[in-house]
Amino acid sequence: MTIHDSLGHAYSGATPQSLEHYELACADFRCYINDPLAGAQQALTGLVLEDLSIRHPLDLLALQAGHQVDFFTGHSRMLRDRIARAEGAWHLGMPGYHAVQSMYAFGLEETGDYARAEALGRRAVTLEPRDGWGWHAVAHVMEMQNRRRDGVAWLGTRSDTWADGSFFAIHNWWHLALFHLGLDEADEVLKLVDARILGTDSAVILDMIDASAMLWRLHLRGIDVGSRWQALADRWSVLAEAGNYAFNDLHAMMAFVGADRQADAARLLATQARALQLDGDNAQFLCDVGRAATQAVHAFAGGRYAEAAQLLRPLRSKAYRFGGSHAQRDVIDLTLIEAAERDGQKLFADALKRERAARWG
Repeated sequence: MTIHDSLGHAYSGATPQSLEHYELACADFRCYINDPLAGAQQALTGLVLEDLSIRHPLDLLALQAGHQVDFFTGHSRMLRDRIARAEGAWHLGMPGYHAVQSMYAFGLEETGDYARAEALGRRAVTLEPRDGWGWHAVAHVMEMQNRRRDGVAWLGTRSDTWADGSFFAIHNWWHLALFHLGLDEADEVLKLVDARILGTDSAVILDMIDASAMLWRLHLRGIDVGSRWQALADRWSVLAEAGNYAFNDLHAMMAFVGADRQADAARLLATQARALQLDGDNAQFLCDVGRAATQAVHAFAGGRYAEAAQLLRPLRSKAYRFGGSHAQRDVIDLTLIEAAERDGQKLFADALKRERAARWG
């Protein structure tokens, strides 16, 4: 007997019980809650998933996995277009329709279509209030439009809905902290850092990236974060020689220099040098952006501001090539501005500030 899922796909080797567990896991994955992957390994490349989604637009797992590959590899256009190709096959009432809307919303935001992105993101969380990616997509719109008060209201008043049981919660807490930082509410930022972002002691790399990124932004503003760097550097230390993703390296370096862990910083730089000689995506990520960005953070922390600015200046137009979002990669511009100021390059720093203000509303 052929077994079909709720969207009509036939499954080989499945029983009614196993398919029920699979669909529950997929439902959790669509909302970024609980533990849907439970140790599973992602084995497909983004191109294979792209072709699969063209043939089978209702294969939501392929769409979502491909969407994440696009995010981690910096393919902003595909974040939008992968979903745009499939979206017409979906309609209200289908299981998982909310997730298609939230993915499309994020892709639209990353390609600058903020009005449509916000509308679809809001629709996604109306359909499924626990859809963490939908909350996230709308938060990105508000960040890019400099709508800090709106962002605090958006995430701050419904946190019990999007945070409960979500493995994506720390990143949305990070966005809420980012809104408070934009409002110069450093005390609120530190409260969120201690209670929600850093204080969880999470060993999940995405959570560690958020902690590094927020502490570094505070550091750039001259705000003393005390001993907070130390525990975070401990968590990054075991990954100093991983050498598998340049975006991680950048944030690990922030923690190492913040905690004055020079030996770990040296190990990380040596690992990058070796990784540049290997085949694969990470060598390209390092060559395009990651190596120079990581060296720049190291130089900045050592007071070599002219060197940091020189390393960062060519990266701004191609920073997308090593993954992350516009909001995350903004740390490159912020570090460049501060390095230029501290080096006495006032005209350049002021020009960058005007440019950034115009770009981000």
